[in-house]
Amino acid sequence: MKTKCKSIIRTACPPFVGAVCTGSVLLIASSAQAQNLFVLDFSGNVYEYTPGGTRSTFAPGIFAGALAFNSAGDLFVTEGSSIAEITPGGVESTFASGLDNPYALAFNGAGDLLESDQGSGNIYEFTPGGVRSTFASGLNTPYGLAFNSAGDLFEVDDGSGSINEFTPGGVRSTFASKLSFDFGPAINNAGDLFVTEGSYIAEFTPGGVKSTFASGLNETHGLAFNSAGDLFEADQGSGNIYEFTPGGVKSTFASGLSDPYSLAIDPVPEPSV
Repeated sequence: MKTKCKSIIRTACPPFVGAVCTGSVLLIASSAQAQNLFVLDFSGNVYEYTPGGTRSTFAPGIFAGALAFNSAGDLFVTEGSSIAEITPGGVESTFASGLDNPYALAFNGAGDLLESDQGSGNIYEFTPGGVRSTFASGLNTPYGLAFNSAGDLFEVDDGSGSINEFTPGGVRSTFASKLSFDFGPAINNAGDLFVTEGSYIAEFTPGGVKSTFASGLNETHGLAFNSAGDLFEADQGSGNIYEFTPGGVKSTFASGLSDPYSLAIDPVPEPSV
């Protein structure tokens, strides 16, 4: 089971330093609180890591699934044929059920949850209230999902070896083809798309030009960006979480995990004024 999760970034009204509002100049502070990293480990736990690497158990008894946060900080997890919702305090409830091997999760800008349903070949869209509709159908083993800043949805279609791009209205085109995936995608602030392929991480420009971002990894899986542009990778074969700077410099963020799989970054708090 493979997925990708996307971080959610919230900004205050006018998002520019020195923006003019009703004749006054407002300085928007950029010192937002640091983000915690959440890791689904196949040992059956969701772990929470502080930016300094301190680990705690956020949710026990979860053995498989994708992770994604909404803007309120609730964590959504795929479990069997269902999607569970976990509040920041750890209270779990069932958000949706009756799915056919739900795989990846991603939230759009309106707060709707998109889910790649591997068994049916569909992508389902859920309103915040849980009302389901079909966003796309006829896919071939849909895996990871991620949105860019324009609201376009990218889907890793493992069965066809392609990455599909969907407009907000659901119009589909092929972004990349003849590929081999393990996990992804994740999209950075510049709109570059990252996927894992075996022992390396591939990077695509918005125009589809492919390059190797990192290599020499051991069974790469989940990817997630923080707001600083650092990329985290769940290295399942080594039991480590690696952190990469935007320039590709690698360091070990966490080690000693049993089977790290999916990653998610918690939402950025509102900046102070």
